[in-house]
Amino acid sequence: MKNTIKFLTLALLTGAFSCAEPKDELAEKKKQLDSFKSEAAALKVSIEELEEEISRLDPEFRKNQRKSVLITTAQPDRGNFEHFVEVTGSVLSKKNVNISAELSGRIEEIVTREGMSVKKGEVIARIDAESVDRSIAEIQTQMELARTVFEKQERLWEQQIGTEMQYLEAKNRLETLEKNLASLELQRDRTTVRAPFNGTVEELLVRVGELVQPGSPIVNLIGEDDLFIEGDISERYIGILERGDSVNIRFPSIDKSLKTKVTAIGSVINPDNRTFKVEVFLPRMDLVKPNMLSVLNIKDYENPEAVTVPTYLILQDNRGSYVFVVEEGMARKKYVERGMTFKGETEILEGLDGSETLVDKGFREVGDNFNVNIAS
Repeated sequence: MKNTIKFLTLALLTGAFSCAEPKDELAEKKKQLDSFKSEAAALKVSIEELEEEISRLDPEFRKNQRKSVLITTAQPDRGNFEHFVEVTGSVLSKKNVNISAELSGRIEEIVTREGMSVKKGEVIARIDAESVDRSIAEIQTQMELARTVFEKQERLWEQQIGTEMQYLEAKNRLETLEKNLASLELQRDRTTVRAPFNGTVEELLVRVGELVQPGSPIVNLIGEDDLFIEGDISERYIGILERGDSVNIRFPSIDKSLKTKVTAIGSVINPDNRTFKVEVFLPRMDLVKPNMLSVLNIKDYENPEAVTVPTYLILQDNRGSYVFVVEEGMARKKYVERGMTFKGETEILEGLDGSETLVDKGFREVGDNFNVNIAS
């Protein structure tokens, strides 16, 4: 029994020592790795410092030390550069009116319906004209008597019978009734509401049987001609935009475009959004309807001899904007003065003359005086 206990104790101690040995070895390796990393970091700093000192004494050393960066190149564009202000506009009509009743009465008939196109003079609605018809019938009866009296009085006056006053009174009575009849017939004609121009019935504002008064709107009519586009422009463009400026218009919903001009510029600033109105002439176009959305590109700047580069190639540092150009197989930092930007192209006012070779793909991997290898 004692021998068995001794054997078990010895086995346990042997196992403990065998497990401890790998753990101590792993900890030692980790410690050694940390030491190597510290030495490598210190050595790297020393190498960089030494390279910098040598480069100051020998500029060719830096050039030879750097690896070439594979790049592609591009040329600046030289030619006409145009800048446009892009705003959203809405198609409007100068003939957007409410057609109103001209006399009192009850709506007897509505001939048109919403969305219907009508021609000038076409009947839109009719107002009950019963009271006017009765007045006309009464006047016509009075006129028959007045005409008979006048004709008799005229014959007597030709025979020098009776007085001139009797003749003039009979004549005046007949003429007054004729004028009253003409006035009533005009009123009866106005009970028929007609379209004053070619257009589309946008909305019916009354129903059959409703009573209307003079000035009561009956239908909203929008003319098919005299369309224009109105947009809101930021006040920062005051004095820049002028009448006659070129405008490119695009209608996203029908995929149509055209070129026209600014016809009017507002003189009042909207205090809510700090904008002013711009009106653009719109020629007649199929499918273009009032209130349709449009995109206006109004030209506010043009330089016929501009130097332009892709906007994404222009970088920025504390000194200003710059691009990389290729000179003698190396990338050189070239500072530039930027002008207008439109559709991914930026005008360069100073720094480039258009003959340079720009670093295109790979421009973010290069630095000043980096060796470059141009991909074929």
